[in-house]
Amino acid sequence: MENQERNTWSWGFSTGAENWNGRLAMIGFVAALATELIAGQGVLHFWGIL
Repeated sequence: MENQERNTWSWGFSTGAENWNGRLAMIGFVAALATELIAGQGVLHFWGIL
């Protein structure tokens, strides 16, 4: 039951919210690395910001 409580969606600073924040941050970091490897340039250059 404890694992189910950690994965449920709830607002505010809760264990479930922190777990989702970490998971999405890891996905974003891997996506940024993949973009740099495939495009051969940084993410900001890829998007035309720099």
